[in-house]
Amino acid sequence: MIAVNVRHEARRAARLYRHLGRLAVVLSSAGALVGCGKEGDGDAEARAAAPDTAMAASKVVVMSAAQIEHGGVHWAPAEANTVAAAAEAPGRLVPNEDRTARLGAPAQGRVVAVHVQPGDRVARGQPLVTLQSPGASAARADFSKATAEVSSRRAATAYARSALERAERLLAAKAIARQDVERARADDELAQSALAQAQAELDRARTALEQMGVSDASGAMVVRAPLSGVVLSREAAPGSVVDAGASLVTVADVGTLWLDISAPDRVTATLRPGAGVRFTVPAFAADTFTARVQSVGSALDSATRTLPVRALVQNGLGRLRPEMFATVWIEGGAARAAVAVPDAAVQLLDEKPVVFVAMPDGTGGARFERRDVEVGAKMGGRTQIVRGLNPGESVVVDGAFAVKSEFARSKMPSEG
Repeated sequence: MIAVNVRHEARRAARLYRHLGRLAVVLSSAGALVGCGKEGDGDAEARAAAPDTAMAASKVVVMSAAQIEHGGVHWAPAEANTVAAAAEAPGRLVPNEDRTARLGAPAQGRVVAVHVQPGDRVARGQPLVTLQSPGASAARADFSKATAEVSSRRAATAYARSALERAERLLAAKAIARQDVERARADDELAQSALAQAQAELDRARTALEQMGVSDASGAMVVRAPLSGVVLSREAAPGSVVDAGASLVTVADVGTLWLDISAPDRVTATLRPGAGVRFTVPAFAADTFTARVQSVGSALDSATRTLPVRALVQNGLGRLRPEMFATVWIEGGAARAAVAVPDAAVQLLDEKPVVFVAMPDGTGGARFERRDVEVGAKMGGRTQIVRGLNPGESVVVDGAFAVKSEFARSKMPSEG
């Protein structure tokens, strides 16, 4: 009996030991899960903080004294000044229609050759498109007939004048009657009138040839550039048949452009022909351009509540192009504070105008903070900063390109 009880207690002990083993495994797994959860939360927090740290680092670079000396970096306080308040308005550069030629087909015909491509610079009188047309052949035939008719009438006129002179001599010698002289004079006048009519027909035929651009050699129509400029568009295609007036090529003199502005109604009182405006374009974000108002609309647009304004832009260097979008500033109202920096202090970084604010460390080195700014007018080698910089802050005025290079280098992925 004692042996049976011993065996029973042994089995109970074994079962208890197995339960304790399973409980230890469960507790160990739970601890591991809790530890993993804490570690994951830490990684998540680190990852969440990483963009802020990277963003802050992307706006600041540190340069040693040797780097500053090598790059010729110098800084100076930004000067305070005042500028007139300006309203911002959207704008668009378009061709100056007074210096634009939209060339169409003079008559129905087939396009034989197109001699230019969009963007080509052309001189006045340069061939652009060649066409073959039955109308051109008919105009050339009319010119040839008119030329022959003039030659015939000129000969008849010379004969009539000679007959009149002979009749007058015979009349003086009393060899013919006065009636014969009168008849000869009438024939001379009729010949002169017929010659004048033939000459007018020849002039008409010649004008028709010139307007159609018909070549004397080939009889083809040649559309030529009426002014020197740039080919903006080309609708003609070799082999196509076009009707009279169909658009072929557009040529514009881009030495001047029009700036179409949608001005807000609050500045309409300050806009008048001759007033100046300034504007920027995304392609040259660090540069400010000027224009002179040519015309001001008489009524607001009912949909946008803006006033259409057109300004003339001088584009002698050809940097600006038609269909560029622009941001226009129209000055008016009370003056506001601004700062001025040398032109070289403004750099283009990530396609935005920026300046670099210096924070010396006292040992010859310095930290440089990137500031995105809004630029205003330029005058006398200095650029106005209307937003993004405070008066008195130390701005890099020499060697800004070296600081810009450090910012570009800081964005490169590190090895390893």
